[in-house]
Amino acid sequence: QVRLVESGGRLVQAGGSLRLSCAASGLSFSSYNMGWFRQAPGKEREFVAAIRWSGSGTGYADSVKGRFTISRDNAQNTMYLQINSLKPEDTAIYYCAASRVRLILSARRDDYDYWGQGTQVTVSS
Repeated sequence: QVRLVESGGRLVQAGGSLRLSCAASGLSFSSYNMGWFRQAPGKEREFVAAIRWSGSGTGYADSVKGRFTISRDNAQNTMYLQINSLKPEDTAIYYCAASRVRLILSARRDDYDYWGQGTQVTVSS
């Protein structure tokens, strides 16, 4: 059974930092491209960042470039999202996801096969 478990979300003041983690089990983690998405209240789930199965390439949404950094540790079956300079508009539930699509770094939700339950990030102004 595949499990993706996010952690690290909390209430933080604007300008602060967080590191989110996604622990994977039940799949060959190093064979999957991985991604982070987020969903704010009343909005659709949107792409945040993705990383290749090998860790050799990354991609980001324009809204987070320069502030967010995605990384992974295949030996620990874990992916991370370092978030700096947090803004109130970053408030959302953050989800990690695994994709069998390896040739490209996809921002499409439909290209991701497995999803976690999410972790809440709340940024106060």
